[in-house]
Amino acid sequence: MRNNYEKQPTKNIEVQVDQVVTVTIKRLGINGEGLGYYHRKLIFVPGALPNEKIKAKITEVNDNFLRGKLEEILKESDHRVTPKDYYANEVGGFELENLAYDQQLEFKRDVVKQALSKFHPRGFEHYKVKGTIGMDEPYEYRNKAQFQIRTNDEGKVEAGLYKEGTHDVVDLKTCSVQYPVTMKVMREVVAMIEELKIPTFVESNHSGILKTIVVRAALNTDDVQLVFITNTPKFVKLTPLLKMIEERLPEVNSVMQNINPGETPLVWGDKTIHLAGKEKITEEINGLSFDLSPRAFLQLNSMMTEKLYQLGAEALNLSTHDKLIDAYAGVGTIGLSLANQVEEVRGMDTIADAVNDANLNAEKNNIQNASYEVGSAEEIMPKWMANRFNPTALIVDPPRSGLDQELILAILQSAPEKFVYISCNPSTLAKDLVQLSKKYKVDYLQPVDMMPQTPKVEVVVKFTKK
Repeated sequence: MRNNYEKQPTKNIEVQVDQVVTVTIKRLGINGEGLGYYHRKLIFVPGALPNEKIKAKITEVNDNFLRGKLEEILKESDHRVTPKDYYANEVGGFELENLAYDQQLEFKRDVVKQALSKFHPRGFEHYKVKGTIGMDEPYEYRNKAQFQIRTNDEGKVEAGLYKEGTHDVVDLKTCSVQYPVTMKVMREVVAMIEELKIPTFVESNHSGILKTIVVRAALNTDDVQLVFITNTPKFVKLTPLLKMIEERLPEVNSVMQNINPGETPLVWGDKTIHLAGKEKITEEINGLSFDLSPRAFLQLNSMMTEKLYQLGAEALNLSTHDKLIDAYAGVGTIGLSLANQVEEVRGMDTIADAVNDANLNAEKNNIQNASYEVGSAEEIMPKWMANRFNPTALIVDPPRSGLDQELILAILQSAPEKFVYISCNPSTLAKDLVQLSKKYKVDYLQPVDMMPQTPKVEVVVKFTKK
């Protein structure tokens, strides 16, 4: 399998939007869409699988590529399966649900290889990319549902995800990858909002109140938190709504409101208000208890989180003399899980609520050798080093954008002996490896499937200092 988009000589042939073309799919792209060629021009077709012959309706024409919508399968892949969710190819989060799970795991390993081939970090041809570690049951794993909420033309309240490429909400009445309890709470709350006729957000004039509903459930404590993200601080009919939640949803033990006014690409606003129950919910990981405020980051797949952290710990191979930095720490789940193996843990995060949670979680678990600060890793790590804190071990778990350039420079300067990178984006990982591989040898890359039915993959990278 070739790892880069092949450069094909183009042929002057006019292709128009809505034209139906016949294509043989060669492989899957990094976003899970089928890739083929129509008159030597690359075409992306979501929902199509390798070795399938299909008919696709052209939806977008560009100089170098086409996009199409799957219309008909003329020759079906042996690995095609029937998705559990009928909207699998309408919204994000289900891109691979029509592909047999063993093939999903193979694809995710290949995505890592594709990224390495694209960016060419030093010695990448010899990197060991292990087989993807998957789930026994790759459904009902997501611990958080974050759905947009709107009222349709018939006056029905809908909650779901945006249809690909639009701001049209697809009403998700079921969702096979969510915990059953998150979907139960979501649908019950939608019914309450409709019953009480609470105004939902209208994008055209920025009016209405409710924009987004977030439901997060803890796997090991049965805590459930409900957050209403609103357009205004004013929340009409809040009292009867809270009464309904108390009566109909006893499993919900935390209700919060987050205020995010106007039209913005950001889901969360800066201000969060406590409405009922607890202000935080508690999750247990690796025998420790972690309090989570609404905006605090937690891996979406709690069932695989312990496995991911175990793989990170094995790769670090810590000792009681190590001083560990936990970058992009969130509420401290990684660093606190490793605190009993080292002399000291220091961590940082840019979200103040998360840092507060991390320090309280250390106290809650009677961990006295760990502390967390508010700020970016690229700012705080050099400051610590200037104050003669010299880390011997480092674990980073950055967002999809990867490592900040200043942090890469700080890592290369401090060069801790033990270094592990947990990535949720193979492309930015491979890009970061171009610089990191100047000072570190890559021992192996271990893909982990934290999000079955999607093209996303987590990767644990073990480094050895050169």
